[in-house]
Amino acid sequence: MHNAQKEYGLTDQIDGGLESKSKLDNRYVLDLYEDMLLGRNFEDMCAQMYYRGKMFGFVHLYNGQEAVSTGIIKAMRESDYVCSTYRDHVHALSKGVSPRLVMAELFGKETGCSRGRGGSMHIFSAPHNFLGGFAFIGEGIPVALGAAFQSLYKQQVLGKQQDMDVTAVFFGDGTTNNGQFFECLNMAVLWKLPVIFVVENNQWAIGMAHHRASSTPEIYKKAAAFGLPGVEVDGMDVLAVNSAAQKAIERARTGRGPTLIEALTYRFRGHSLADPDELRSKQEKEAWINRDPIKRLKSYIINSEIAEESVLDDISKKIKIQIDDAINFALTSPDPDVEDLYKYIFAD
Repeated sequence: MHNAQKEYGLTDQIDGGLESKSKLDNRYVLDLYEDMLLGRNFEDMCAQMYYRGKMFGFVHLYNGQEAVSTGIIKAMRESDYVCSTYRDHVHALSKGVSPRLVMAELFGKETGCSRGRGGSMHIFSAPHNFLGGFAFIGEGIPVALGAAFQSLYKQQVLGKQQDMDVTAVFFGDGTTNNGQFFECLNMAVLWKLPVIFVVENNQWAIGMAHHRASSTPEIYKKAAAFGLPGVEVDGMDVLAVNSAAQKAIERARTGRGPTLIEALTYRFRGHSLADPDELRSKQEKEAWINRDPIKRLKSYIINSEIAEESVLDDISKKIKIQIDDAINFALTSPDPDVEDLYKYIFAD
C-alpha cells in the first residue's frame, strides 16, 4: 500500500454507509435527504421546462447521482470551493446557490446566477465559491488546482488562515483518460494541494461504456501512480460518500494533500435531454434504479427511527414550493438587454 494510503488510514473501499451501525446527528441526515430531494425535483422540473421550450441548447440532468453531490459538498464549509462539469445544476444547489438563480440561468434570464449568459453548462456563483460548470470534459480540473493553490498560498505565504479552504472538483469516468486528469494529479501531490478529485463514475461516457474505454476500469487505483490515496465508494449511498468526503477534507485542510474518490453511481436519464438513451439495456437501468439513493436513504431514516414518514412528507412539500417559486421567478424575470450584449466579457 502506498505511503499516502497508509497515512490516510483508508482501505480501497469505504465503509460507514447505510449499513453502518455508527450514529449520525439526526438533523444532519435529514438535511442530506432534503438536499438530495431538492436536486431530484429540480432536475425533473428542468425536463418538463425543456420539453416545453423554456430552455435551449444541451441540458444534462443529474438524476440518480444525487448522493455524490450531497455527500461531498455537504461535508464542506461555505468558504470551500467547488468546480463542476456540464452536469452542474445539482452541484450548485448543494453549494447553496438559490434554486431561483439556477432556474433563471437555465431560462437565459438576466436574474440568473451567470446573468443568463452561461445557461445549463456554465452555472457560476462567486458568492458561493462555485467556480463553474464547464462544457468540455476535464476543463474544471486545472481551475480547481488554481483554487487549491491560492488556499495554500494564503496560508503559507500570506499567513492569513489557520487552516486551508478545500476545493472539490467533480468529473466523470470518461475524463479520467484525459491528459489534464493525470497532469493535475501529479501537480496536486507535488505541491500537497488541498483538493479532492471526485470521479462520478456513472458507467457511461455519453455512449461509451466505461469498461470498454479504460485499460484500468478501477479508476481509484490510478491514484497509486502519483502517491495519493485512491478510494472507491458506493455512490448510491450518501452516508458512505459523506464519510469518505469528511476524511478527505480533513486530510486536505490539514496540509496532507489531495485524495481521489471514485463514486460508483448511475444516471437515470440519457446523457442529455436530446439523448434517446437507446444504448443502455433495460436490465442494466432497472438494476441501478432499484438502488435509487433517495429511496435508500428514506428507508434508512424510517427504519432507524430518525424521523416518521410525515416529517419526510413535509420536506417533500417544502421542496415542491421551492421549485414552483423558482419556476415563477424564472418565467417573470427579464431577458438580458440587447444593448448589454458585450457586458461581462471583461472585468470592470
